[in-house]
Amino acid sequence: MTVCIDNAQHPLIIDSGAHCSIVARDSLDKHFPNCEKQLLPTKARNFNSASGKMTSIGIIIKEINLSHRKGNIRLNPEFFVLEDAHIQDFLLGTDYQRIYRIDIYNSTNRHITIGTNKEKIFFT
Repeated sequence: MTVCIDNAQHPLIIDSGAHCSIVARDSLDKHFPNCEKQLLPTKARNFNSASGKMTSIGIIIKEINLSHRKGNIRLNPEFFVLEDAHIQDFLLGTDYQRIYRIDIYNSTNRHITIGTNKEKIFFT
């Protein structure tokens, strides 16, 4: 899905198989030059994927805005910035899917909901 990150349109992958939210350093540098000043420190962590091991160089918080006819939704997830990651997009993992109550349904029509039962917003 395409979302607004720092006032520009960017693709966001909602990955129900990822335990945390990530972005590749190369992709971050491409879309947000000089963002290294915004990196928060983190203990060195290794991440594994089908393409091999990756190392975290920090955490970055990016504001994500989702436009909807019922109003905008603002998320502020933390993304692990990974060296040698082979992804081009921001990837929202289950860490923030749980926090923001994001559910993905793959029934007849695929749709995503955000929020509680009282205030659930649907995206198709």
